[in-house]
Amino acid sequence: MCSSVAAQPSAASVVFATVFAAAAADASLVCWANVISCDPRTKDWLLMSNPLPTALICATYVFTVKIAGPRLMANRKPMELRNILIAYNLFQVIFSSWLFYECMMGGWWGEYSLSCQPVDYSDKPSTVRMVNVCWWYYFSKFTEFMDTIFFVLRKKDRHISTLHVIHHGVMPLSVWFGVKFTPGGHSTFFGLLNTFVHIIMYSYYLLAALGPNVQKYLWWKKYLTTLQMLQFLAIMLHAFQLLFIDCNYPKAFVWWIGMHAVMFFFLFKEFYKQQYTKPSKQKASTQSKPLANGASKSSNGYSKQSDYYINSNGLSRPDLVHRATAGAN
Repeated sequence: MCSSVAAQPSAASVVFATVFAAAAADASLVCWANVISCDPRTKDWLLMSNPLPTALICATYVFTVKIAGPRLMANRKPMELRNILIAYNLFQVIFSSWLFYECMMGGWWGEYSLSCQPVDYSDKPSTVRMVNVCWWYYFSKFTEFMDTIFFVLRKKDRHISTLHVIHHGVMPLSVWFGVKFTPGGHSTFFGLLNTFVHIIMYSYYLLAALGPNVQKYLWWKKYLTTLQMLQFLAIMLHAFQLLFIDCNYPKAFVWWIGMHAVMFFFLFKEFYKQQYTKPSKQKASTQSKPLANGASKSSNGYSKQSDYYINSNGLSRPDLVHRATAGAN
């Protein structure tokens, strides 16, 4: 159902987060029991000793953007953050480009196999390079919390949907497993594609933040969502192929990565359906209704619109871009 107001936190989302945190704790216990070997190269790195710090940061993020932040801003005017948004999106473009380059140089540029790539636990230079970029990819998921923080500071609470928060809230924990147990090898295909998509995605948001002069260049938002769905399809196929071939890669992580891709594919598919394939009558009706204070309808509550600037009438222009976070935001 399409609604202009984001859904409030539901019992299902709370259960989801609780189960996810419990799974992280269980995985750590398995590691400590030596049932599954942790990678000794990352065990002493920042936040890698156990999943609890990551879980606490994620919980703090959820509390901040759903409860503390909106209450803090309740009696305050929305902040004007256009220049900060431009700088932030530029940073994300550069950071994602660097991560993508390091993934390529760490193995995917001629060394890794698309069909089966076991984890290399040696200290070979290219291997260590891949291990390092795995940790930085994990760290990047924390920087993406700012997507939601900016919503809070600008009082765009309708965009802080449960779906949006779940997506951002679970990704650091999800990536934590990979850095802890399998930094490198087959699973890094996820990060390779995700960083590439983020280069394009944050470039789009950077252009949106620049204002109306670049609006004519932003006709391709529909294709950005399509690219995001293709990303998850490719990750699914790449991961699940190991269920049918002999490869020295943990099957648990095949399912872990593959099912994440399945979940995000269907979430983005629903967004695409709501945003781009609505009946023409419903779309026309939605567009014809006046919207207070320059607000706009949001499909599924899971969009970030380009109200990065203010026009001469003092109203924002939210019709320019819809932001379905990726990645594995």
